Amino acid sequence: MILIVALFAAVLALNPLKWTNKASPIRSVDTVDAMVRSVQWNRVGIYLVSIENGPSVLIKDKRPHLIGARATIERVTRDNGSIFYRFAS
Repeated sequence: MILIVALFAAVLALNPLKWTNKASPIRSVDTVDAMVRSVQWNRVGIYLVSIENGPSVLIKDKRPHLIGARATIERVTRDNGSIFYRFAS
């Protein structure tokens, strides 16, 4: 029993924000213009996207996107204040 509790505590300690972010409702979704700069593909694409008048961000997506293409992405803000980006549907 102690081993199971210790294992659960270790897993929770590794990535607590992942579960708390998924549990927090989405407060707002804003569209942003961006450009795809590069991609690393390993079952899921991890794209480096530069936001116009802003920083570059990494976005995971299963759909293919062309390097150098303009894209519309969404800035998603959750109630707990966390922000993440995703490609628009």
